[in-house]
Amino acid sequence: MTGSTPSPDKECRTRGRPREFDVDEALDKAIDVFRERGYHGTSISDLSAAMELTAGSIYKAFKDKHAVFSAALERHITLRKAAMQAAIQTEKSGRDKVCKVLTTYATQCHGIEGRLGCLVVGSAIELAIFDEGIARQVNDSLMRNETMLAGLIKDGQADGSIAADIDGPVTARSMLCVLQGMRVLGKTGRAHEELLAVVDVAMKLLG
Repeated sequence: MTGSTPSPDKECRTRGRPREFDVDEALDKAIDVFRERGYHGTSISDLSAAMELTAGSIYKAFKDKHAVFSAALERHITLRKAAMQAAIQTEKSGRDKVCKVLTTYATQCHGIEGRLGCLVVGSAIELAIFDEGIARQVNDSLMRNETMLAGLIKDGQADGSIAADIDGPVTARSMLCVLQGMRVLGKTGRAHEELLAVVDVAMKLLG
């Protein structure tokens, strides 16, 4: 009597079970918790409830809370970058694109969304001073935003919508400070109109 030989397909299924949840969906839920409570204020129990996963599933997929946070931060950055790129594509001049960036931030920085805040800013305040990995993620995100703004300003100078004599890189850095400052103000419940007034003043830097 001969024994049966498992099929290759069956062997593949028995070696390891596929992950039973969508990682991106789980991270999206984790992002909201971390934005609201911060890293230190968030427990594995909080993440388990929000992500609708057992603690064991979280540890198996991400190893620990820090790994969940790092992955959530990276996804937050990626999603925000994609949304901003889509928003500015509808604008024609460099000046209009800079204005779109500023007004988008102003809109995101009021109401419930504003009070939740930005995970990048929260990470910079809470973790970057002693966590080199998170500090790199934060710095890379801020530098990409500064580079984007500098590029838009350069485009505006080329198309004549922005004054040719302004210092593009310095102005981009100033705009970055405005953007992140609005993020902080948003946590305090500032009105949308107040933030749009900041945008009007910031636009004057472009000549």
